[in-house]
Amino acid sequence: MSKPPTIPPLPAALRDSRFMRACRREPVDMTPVWLMRQAGRYMKEYRDVREKVAFKDLCRRPELAAEVAVTAQKKLGVDAGIVFSDILLILEAMGAGLEYVEGEGPVVSQGVTAPADAERLKVADPEALRYVYDAVRQTRAALPPNVPLIGFSGAPFTLAAYLIDGHGAREAEKTRLFMRQHPDAWGALLEKLVKGLTGYLWRQAASGAQALQIFDTWVGVLGPRDYRQYVLPHMRTLVAELPTGVPAIYFGTGTAGILDAMVECEPEVIGVDSRTDLGAAWARCGAVAIQGNLDSTVLFADPATIRRAAQNVLDSAAGRPGHVFNLGHGVLPGTPVDNVRLLVDTVHEASSRM
Repeated sequence: MSKPPTIPPLPAALRDSRFMRACRREPVDMTPVWLMRQAGRYMKEYRDVREKVAFKDLCRRPELAAEVAVTAQKKLGVDAGIVFSDILLILEAMGAGLEYVEGEGPVVSQGVTAPADAERLKVADPEALRYVYDAVRQTRAALPPNVPLIGFSGAPFTLAAYLIDGHGAREAEKTRLFMRQHPDAWGALLEKLVKGLTGYLWRQAASGAQALQIFDTWVGVLGPRDYRQYVLPHMRTLVAELPTGVPAIYFGTGTAGILDAMVECEPEVIGVDSRTDLGAAWARCGAVAIQGNLDSTVLFADPATIRRAAQNVLDSAAGRPGHVFNLGHGVLPGTPVDNVRLLVDTVHEASSRM
């Protein structure tokens, strides 16, 4: 599949922003911070929009997707925005069914239960996701000129897990069985996913995203040997195909056992969840930027506890160039917004003194 037009050069204000500098492991005046799910149900402005439209409709309406993304960035004062979308939307473009069920989450139908199903699914036509690129363009236009925008997608393994298990499955048993019992079909499925994701992520970058995060939510169920055999070759291909100069952030949960292998994909940034010490992650990952990794539940605590926990993460980073502060996963529903703002201010103030 042909790539979209060349990515234009970054304006100086974006190129020299602390988030982009940190992704390149360059010195910064203070540690940049952004938060996964920084636009979400914990924020009243988001809930007000969701009262009017369903989740999938919100993703498909670029003006609303841009509104919630920009509101979150400006209200929190974070150093990057992230486009409002969902990792599973690309599955519809492959021929699978996708619904978001209240109280249950995403449910994938017409997925993969046998090798013939994997063969039936097509490579996603990136143009079927044009509404995402429109959201990227509108969000980029509304953000401050010195605040980068992050585009994103799911990772091949995690998307395959939704196709095979049909929903979020913490152990992904059906997926692990399928990849062992049908290795050829597994490889063909991941090749299709990589081809579709390449065009999808390129178009987000061409539309105005300055960095690209790849979410591998379920890959932590694998050990190092399985990861290297069944996932690493496909992730290497995907990361290598992304546009030069647009940092790739590779994030998964429960990945302490496979961080060494994940680094072999050669992303510019590795996202680390809250179960791994940042200092230990750097020792294992080497010359790469690290993103993370405060436990999301800390944001329900008192201010002193939040400040202390944020300082602990900064101490683990030890002032190394290339730290992007984030949570170990997303902001949880019900999180007090004032506590999130306190965290952002604390990271900025404390790191500027270090």
